[in-house]
Amino acid sequence: MSGTTVALMWEARAVAGRGAELLEWARARSAEPARRPLRRELLRAPQDRVLVITWWEGAYGDELPELPEPDAGLITRPVHRWRFESLGDCGAAGD
Repeated sequence: MSGTTVALMWEARAVAGRGAELLEWARARSAEPARRPLRRELLRAPQDRVLVITWWEGAYGDELPELPEPDAGLITRPVHRWRFESLGDCGAAGD
């Protein structure tokens, strides 16, 4: 491996009132890849938004498991996706 860490971010907004359903959908799908990420985190925000961040060992351009699009009836717009390459730990606040 290259020793580099890549973070994949996946964010979707559920149809009003279906945030819990979208969160469970994302939780189940993020646990499916045959290859396990170094770390996985699920977050939620107002307006029924769900964010999944996974960290992978590899280079920025490597092929990595991406979460799919949920059914169109569950989300209000297409999923937003971002990919970042880690530049290292900057330390915790107060360090």
